[in-house]
This record gives sequence, structure tokens and C-alpha cells, in this order.
Amino acid sequence: MKIMKFSGRELAVIRALDYTSGTLGAEILLKTRINEDDALDILNGLLDAGYIETNPAQFSHVTPADFYNTIFEVNPAYAHELRKTLVR
Repeated sequence: MKIMKFSGRELAVIRALDYTSGTLGAEILLKTRINEDDALDILNGLLDAGYIETNPAQFSHVTPADFYNTIFEVNPAYAHELRKTLVR
């Protein structure tokens, strides 16, 4: 199991994600009030680590053009551990 350590902005983005149906990139920006470039960097980092997934599935980084219409979902394999991390 990975040791999960996140920055405050990463935690804000993870909290903004809906664990059941996912969240659009535009909704993440509204919920977190983080600028688009920073949010995109954070989400791409979480994608690289495998903590979240995109719908439709993308095998590379999410681009600014696709950001607003992409649904970000928590990877079910890490959902339980991510919830524990948010409680701490």
C-alpha cells in the first residue's frame, strides 16, 4: 500500500470529487476556487499516481481544451484509502 501524503490543494481537489458519479473539470474549479492551470497540474499528477481516472478514459495528460468536459472519478482501488486520508 502506498503512503498517501497530499498538499492542501491536492486535498481540496480530492474533496471536490464525487465518489459515486465523478465530477466535471468545470465543477472542480467552482468548488475549489483554484485557477485552471494549477488544477490541471494537480489532476494530472493524481492521474499519473493512479488515484483518479477520467471518463472518457485518457491515456495521457488532460489538456486544457479537454479539461472542462472531462469527468474525473476516484479510482475504486484507492477510494477507501483516500477517504481515510481526508479524515486525518
